[in-house]
Amino acid sequence: MTNTGGESPHFSSSGDVACMAICSHRCPAAMAFCFLETLWWEFTASYDATCVGLASRPYAFLEFDSVIQKVKWHFNYVSLTQIGSSLEKIQEELDVQPPAALTLEDTDVANGVMNGHTRMHLEPAPSFRMEPVTALGVLSLVLNIMCAALNLIRGIHLAEHSGQVAHEEIGNILAFLIPFIACIFQCYLYLFYSPARTTKVVLMLLSICLGNVYLHGLRNLWQILFHIGVAFLSSHQILTRQLQEKQSDCGV
Repeated sequence: MTNTGGESPHFSSSGDVACMAICSHRCPAAMAFCFLETLWWEFTASYDATCVGLASRPYAFLEFDSVIQKVKWHFNYVSLTQIGSSLEKIQEELDVQPPAALTLEDTDVANGVMNGHTRMHLEPAPSFRMEPVTALGVLSLVLNIMCAALNLIRGIHLAEHSGQVAHEEIGNILAFLIPFIACIFQCYLYLFYSPARTTKVVLMLLSICLGNVYLHGLRNLWQILFHIGVAFLSSHQILTRQLQEKQSDCGV
């Protein structure tokens, strides 16, 4: 949940326990939800379902404030490397299922939903920004688009004559079109963050390399090396371009 001020409230619930944190607007959502998840685990470890069910007022859990302060201090002053694995896990979950982003006006609509008056439409939160594009990254994009265009042109040319050529020419058509798709997808992976990015990069690289090796005879050695070299350059640029790191002093 976000507002227009300097802080951003984040809300998470699981089972009978709900957690909310008000963070600085500089704090990434992944950090906020990692903080909420840690609080949830700490609370469920301290109080069982029976204790929660018997409580009639929140004052019964007043002593839990000391745990909240410890977790808060930990997230405000710990280094990113110490919670890196947890952040990566939360980030992947947010990419697959982004949290709902609400404005103050949406809360009025939500009250109407609870009273049976109005239906609330939620929109996914905006994705996190990647690091700035480098000059070498732009070069890899241009070369990748050029390789994709060459593969597409040759593939369409063979497909137009597929009725007049031998049946084995179908393999050559696929060997052009599959690397074409892989080149386009490499451009996408460089420009936008995607979960399991390393696995996808390896698959695209293998598709381009195997396709060009299969085309030996239709392409000379230098052409094959050029296409494979561009694929390796693009793969390197994809894997080295990361999400922007959060600034210090998140103010959870």
